[in-house]
Amino acid sequence: MSDTEPVPTVRVYADYVCPFCYLGYASLEEYRETREAPLETDWQPFDLRSRKRRSDGSIDHSVDDGKDESYYEEARKNVRRLAEEYDVEMAGELRKDVDSYDAQRVALRAREEHPDAFEAFHRGVFEALWTEARDVGDADVLAEVAADAGLPEGYVAETLADDDSATALESAFEAAQERGITGVPTFVHDEYAARGAVPPEQLRRLVEGA
Repeated sequence: MSDTEPVPTVRVYADYVCPFCYLGYASLEEYRETREAPLETDWQPFDLRSRKRRSDGSIDHSVDDGKDESYYEEARKNVRRLAEEYDVEMAGELRKDVDSYDAQRVALRAREEHPDAFEAFHRGVFEALWTEARDVGDADVLAEVAADAGLPEGYVAETLADDDSATALESAFEAAQERGITGVPTFVHDEYAARGAVPPEQLRRLVEGA
């Protein structure tokens, strides 16, 4: 790539509570390590809990989403298979008890206001949930991740107290729907997309077209 060519960007639609999103990022990182040229990523939030979230923010597990135990058992098997394939250690396969809404509010604001700290916070949330088995819906957990990422003191509490952060997140969710995103992870480059925790080779084809 010459100095005049733009750095390619992969837009990644993901929700922290999605184990396949965590694995998808592992695949993306493996692909990046094989590239000689740089590659940018642009995280976009997605809401996997929207149909089960009560008005008070709690999760209603009684809502029928069409996914029975056989579905979840197959999902667990696929998580274990991909974790082994991508050499990723995980504390569990699924976390149906955690909501990432507040984590995404903080991440979205940090992406705009503190881009230098965003990536560390973004990765920190994923790792807190999937390698440390922590509840990233807990403001205290988010505050610790934010501090480790270098965000200002009190940033999480300030963000969660500001209704504008929720409005911005809802707008981002709507934008994803308008772009036809129906599941995560979804990787988008130019007008092409790949859905799921696809292998590095498929991400290479997405970006390089070969």
